[in-house]
Amino acid sequence: MKFMKLGSKPDAFRSDGSCIRLDLFPSPRSSSPSKSLLAVDFVCVFFLLQIFALFLLLLISNSCRFVASELPTDVVIHVEEVRFFLHKFPLLAKSNRLQRLVLRATEDSSDDIVLHDFPGGPKSFEICMKFCYGITVTLNAYNVVSARCAAEYLEMDEGVEKGNLIHKLEVFLNTSVLRSWKDSIIVFQMTTSSLPWSEELKIVGRCIDCIASKTLVDPINVNWSYTYDRKSAASTEIVEKLQGMHKVPSDWWMEDLCELDADLYKRVMVVVKSKGRLSSDMIGEALKAYAARWLPDSYESLIDDDEYMKKSRIIVETIISLLPTDECSGCMCRFLLELLKVAILVGARDVLKDELIDRIGIQLHKASVKSLLIPLKSGSGDTMYDVDLVQSLIHKFTTHIGCSFVDKNGSLVALGKLIDGYLSEIANDPNVSISRFSKLTVSIPDSARPVHDGLYTAIDIYLKEHPNLMKADKRRICNLINVRKLSSEAYVHAAQNERLPLRTVVQVLFFEQLKASRSTLAPTDNASLPQTAMDEEWEGRVVSEHHCSLKQQLGSLKIKVDECRSSDDKRSKSMSEKGGSGGLLLSSSSSSSRSRRLFDKLWAVKGETIRSSETSGSSQSPPVSVKPAEAKSCGSSRHTRYSIS
Repeated sequence: MKFMKLGSKPDAFRSDGSCIRLDLFPSPRSSSPSKSLLAVDFVCVFFLLQIFALFLLLLISNSCRFVASELPTDVVIHVEEVRFFLHKFPLLAKSNRLQRLVLRATEDSSDDIVLHDFPGGPKSFEICMKFCYGITVTLNAYNVVSARCAAEYLEMDEGVEKGNLIHKLEVFLNTSVLRSWKDSIIVFQMTTSSLPWSEELKIVGRCIDCIASKTLVDPINVNWSYTYDRKSAASTEIVEKLQGMHKVPSDWWMEDLCELDADLYKRVMVVVKSKGRLSSDMIGEALKAYAARWLPDSYESLIDDDEYMKKSRIIVETIISLLPTDECSGCMCRFLLELLKVAILVGARDVLKDELIDRIGIQLHKASVKSLLIPLKSGSGDTMYDVDLVQSLIHKFTTHIGCSFVDKNGSLVALGKLIDGYLSEIANDPNVSISRFSKLTVSIPDSARPVHDGLYTAIDIYLKEHPNLMKADKRRICNLINVRKLSSEAYVHAAQNERLPLRTVVQVLFFEQLKASRSTLAPTDNASLPQTAMDEEWEGRVVSEHHCSLKQQLGSLKIKVDECRSSDDKRSKSMSEKGGSGGLLLSSSSSSSRSRRLFDKLWAVKGETIRSSETSGSSQSPPVSVKPAEAKSCGSSRHTRYSIS
């Protein structure tokens, strides 16, 4: 830390401990033995007086200051609650203001002068008085601001005396203090206690410009000390050596700036951002470091401490206002969600919370399930977590991507996994209604869920935690699952899951068998096709093969019918030759009945095939009327040959 010494005389300022003059130890007088009891009483009273006098001296010592000198003081200056007993001559030689005040007091026949609203209080006034007396005084980053403001108040400028206090302090500030990184930050912090004087003297502005310019210096040119206790994102070492020299990290300045109060930090960062030389990611990292320094780790402390909550509200609003203008970069989604969580708990302004929601919604797919678990404020709802907030975030995301969005980077799939994980968490909450759960489930596009295993898990947890659901509600929530998008492991689990409605289990069994048949028929051709394409190919192939089979069966049937008719004609002719028309009638009736049964059986198979095709071609789960046995019959129909015996 830089410092400057002024004056050469020893410190002659003393606290006035002799305003009340008492002889604490008087010389003892001779007394006769007959007055011994009276002497004892006198000693006790005298001892009590000593204690009382010491107590008074302690009170006075903090409110009286004087200069130890052979010359009597001739002026008393009041600064707040402290009185300074001083001499006029050294003060009038340095201060224009004191010259006027002393002249006015002399006209009023008074020796007392009162200085109202003195910047820096008694301590800064004492520094100025020591300079007037030539007493040694040490100036540093902690007291130079108050001394500079006090000198301005007293008008200790060059018009009174060459090389006066204002000039010396300005030289010290500009050539020493503001050239030091850490001293600049300390001076900037000290300006708050001397407002508005420090603002009017442009000390605040000079500190901001100095700090902001140093943050933009190339790390290679940083040759001053700085605090760096955080681990760098690019290295596990605080300072690593490169080619025999210390490599300064690009974020070397963040830790020291975190010591500033929120209003001071905001003023510096506004100037830093306006320069346009730092990336959005770097600014985001700086804000993240500041939040880690000041925002609470546990949110229970916010609820119990109103003062802490007020301070946290100021900090979180400051950070939100400093977020990079580029909404798609600069800050991680997890960090923004943490800010939103604190903003809700401390009651930040709605416009700032809406800004956070917009920023988070754009990159919601980058969030984690844990960061989405934002608790509701006590008394604001019946659920444990703010489900409606997540619903609004999803709406922001889907609105941003639009209807014609092509998921090239997998953001939709990532969103689907995120929401399914979130559904699994809130499914444990007994107060989450089925309507709210269902609404959140269908709020993301169908393409976000190529596999429904995560959704199945969430619904299974919901059914487990809500055992008293009615059958209609169970069917309603289970209809959200597309059983065709379940994996083999999920098929096995669902087939044995007693919590699922029978309708869902039948659907699972049906499509599991259909999927197995498809893999048996053409495992090589379908290996590279997506799930939907494989389903469509399978359905088309099944229908086509059944139609071919039916044509073959119809041709075979026609031949057999002709043979039967030829045989019947021969038999009828033979019967007519032998015994009349009765036998012919019986034979014709028997042949007609057999043909009718054959056609009924054939068309039953054809109808079954068509129903299977329609069921497979549906985009939703199949109706419960389709049974696994029927599916098996359909799947093997192309291997079946019908004949008449």
